[in-house]
Amino acid sequence: MDIRQLRYFIAIVEEGTISLAASRLHISQPPLSQQLKAMEEELGAVLVYRRGKRLEITESGKTLYKYALQMTQLMEEAKAEVQEVGIGDKGTLRLGINTLSSVELPSWLHQFKARYPQVSYKIQQNESYQLCELVRNRSLELAVVRLPLELDDFSILHLQTESYYMLTADPAIEREISLSHIAQHPLILPSTEGLGVYYTIHMAFSEQKLQPNIVAECSDISLLLRLVDSGFGMAIVPETLIKQSLPESVHAVQIKDIPATASTALIWLKDHHISRTALNFIDMITSVPYTNP
Repeated sequence: MDIRQLRYFIAIVEEGTISLAASRLHISQPPLSQQLKAMEEELGAVLVYRRGKRLEITESGKTLYKYALQMTQLMEEAKAEVQEVGIGDKGTLRLGINTLSSVELPSWLHQFKARYPQVSYKIQQNESYQLCELVRNRSLELAVVRLPLELDDFSILHLQTESYYMLTADPAIEREISLSHIAQHPLILPSTEGLGVYYTIHMAFSEQKLQPNIVAECSDISLLLRLVDSGFGMAIVPETLIKQSLPESVHAVQIKDIPATASTALIWLKDHHISRTALNFIDMITSVPYTNP
């Protein structure tokens, strides 16, 4: 049996005669009678019997009718949901975010939720390099990453450019500090070798022929803040991080002679299909002006 036959059977039961069911289905009576006979032969059971001018449903017919209603309803729901997913009203937004994520992201997600309230979210945090791999293997569709990175495989939407700040627990540090001063203190990098933030900070010291005293690399931001708070070392971080919650004893100090800036981008795999939900998110981000924190 197929879904068409089940719809035929529902009409026969509900109309009570072949002629009325055929009229409802906009088909002639003989093909409908043939379909009923075919279902009975396939199931090995009598589904209806004639009582006067009307058809009465048997116990076997009642069982089939119950499941036919359920199956046709499920088919309609599946069709509607697939169509909604196709236009992005439903589905899942699979988004990766960098450890030092954009401060604007919660606002964007709130706006997107207001536009598409039935969309669900899979949000995964990781280093930028790992996020690229997750997008490549299609575990994620979109990712917010820190630049610079090799992104030949990706389409890129630049989000923001921001300054670097130094975090310290030393209250004696002035409002501005130089790289040469930072080089005299233990330094914690909020990234690991081979990644954009790590490279950018190293290049800033190298351009001034300075050798930083790096005592740790730590991409776990909550741990990094605790280490700074305990006096384990200073840390150089993008401005986004200082707009988030810092411990009361951790101070953010502007670096007065660092030419480097931190850049963030939204990426997705180039020349590959992405869902309508993801495209809707990209369209929304494109239409919303970014306000630097």
